[in-house]
Amino acid sequence: MSLYYEDVEAGQVFETPGRTITETDVVAFASLSSDWNPIHTDAEFAKTMPFGQRIAHGNLGIAIAMGLVVRLGLFGETTIAVPGLTWSFKRPVFIGDTVHVRMEITGKRLTSAGDRGLVERRIELVNQRGDVVQEGSVPLLIKVRAPKGG
Repeated sequence: MSLYYEDVEAGQVFETPGRTITETDVVAFASLSSDWNPIHTDAEFAKTMPFGQRIAHGNLGIAIAMGLVVRLGLFGETTIAVPGLTWSFKRPVFIGDTVHVRMEITGKRLTSAGDRGLVERRIELVNQRGDVVQEGSVPLLIKVRAPKGG
């Protein structure tokens, strides 16, 4: 059952199950995005770089974070749009890392028409050591249950 605007409040926190980043994930993302940078795809090259091993694409982390949020099932039937995002890459994500998402509702407001609401969300991608590896603000435009005049 999806949440409507009226169902969410600032301060609510949700956590997703974990997901392990695999070599297949990295290769598939490289193929999809055409980003074959050797830091992601060449183990021998990556050994010579500061992290000493391959790192997952930053945008793969965003994609996985958004997919994990969808797995929560909170807004599947009420989502209208994601109007933008602000995102930071804090630490590398390595093949073999298990990540999950912690999402906090940080605010909400009705649109001027009153037929939808903007829910402000703080999303953190967290690895198995508890380190926040990526984070950002990802607003979500969702349906209201009872629009003004409706």
